[in-house]
Amino acid sequence: MANMKTTEIAVQYNLPANWEQDKEFSFDHLSDMVTQLHDSAYSAAVKAINRFATVRNYVIGFYIVEYEQHGSDRAKYGERLLKRLAERVNKRGINETLLKNCRNFYLVYPQIKFYLEGKSPTALDESTPIYATASNKFEISPTALDKFITPAAKIISNLSFSHIREILTVDDPLARFFYETECIKCCWSVRELHRQIVTNLYFRAGISKKPELLLQRTEINTTPVLSIKDPFSFEFLDLRPEAFTENDLENALITHLQEFLLEMGKGFCFEARQKRMIIDDEYYFADLVFYNRVLHCNVIIELKDDEFNHADLSQLNAYVSYYRENEMNLGDNPPVGILLCTRKGEKMVEYALAGMDNNLFVSTYMLSLPDKETLKEFILKEMNTK
Repeated sequence: MANMKTTEIAVQYNLPANWEQDKEFSFDHLSDMVTQLHDSAYSAAVKAINRFATVRNYVIGFYIVEYEQHGSDRAKYGERLLKRLAERVNKRGINETLLKNCRNFYLVYPQIKFYLEGKSPTALDESTPIYATASNKFEISPTALDKFITPAAKIISNLSFSHIREILTVDDPLARFFYETECIKCCWSVRELHRQIVTNLYFRAGISKKPELLLQRTEINTTPVLSIKDPFSFEFLDLRPEAFTENDLENALITHLQEFLLEMGKGFCFEARQKRMIIDDEYYFADLVFYNRVLHCNVIIELKDDEFNHADLSQLNAYVSYYRENEMNLGDNPPVGILLCTRKGEKMVEYALAGMDNNLFVSTYMLSLPDKETLKEFILKEMNTK
């Protein structure tokens, strides 16, 4: 019984399982154990604080919504309610922006209210999928398509409010569920979660032929590498898929340069459009040239309004070779080439890239997003792999 009690205490306070028996200390052992205990206790304290902060903010949202719906003097404050409330409370960290997020948090996650009220034991089980009915009550999901709600206990235990605040920027409930799931699975930082949201990982994974490989790339990696999306999403260009030219595509990308840079990923800086090169006394022009400040290299992009052609890859290879010989500065890494086309055959791309010394990539782009059913099927497959 004593050992059982000791084990329970060790688990509760994140102590080593044999802490009371380990009495043969060297100085190195002593310092290691103190460090280990400090780190584990600190980590547990941070997690506990995060959980309390999340619950606090949810309950604040509840109070605000209840007041807006039932407060006897709510009309007196009107649209300035949250600002007046922040001024009246006058506590560090309690401001109008936080109060807006708290209210939104409460409205978007009704399953947390169900969990905090403790109305059903199923709400305490992180593995039990639940869904909201039309009457705003919760039940165990009867079908697979009703499983797209993350249990409240899992949200509170695994996501800080900073993570939740990022996810609240996503309007589509299915997309929110996807980012909740992937954030918990991959242990994303808030910054990484933000990056995945603004670069539309949800849509890219949903229509990717190999989504498991795409999602593996989202794991945190301390070694800088150029991660090339496939496909890129250019829905923001508002081009008709059935009628556009390479020049139309290039003009639209320049017009929407900010959105394009976000879609490209981390570290891209625009450098040139139709970059002129002189090779054998003839002029050649690279469509778009970027510099990646993380990888310290130029990235040359060729745009095509048709499916992959190996001749286009040879042209890009020549441009990259020219840049490597004539445009690299001290401290630069070798340039990278990206060929963007509407379609590609994996084997033909593999054969065309074989034997090339330069770092080249072939990717596709889409001008419209996939339909909702395609995305739902992908999410279900992703859930079944866990």
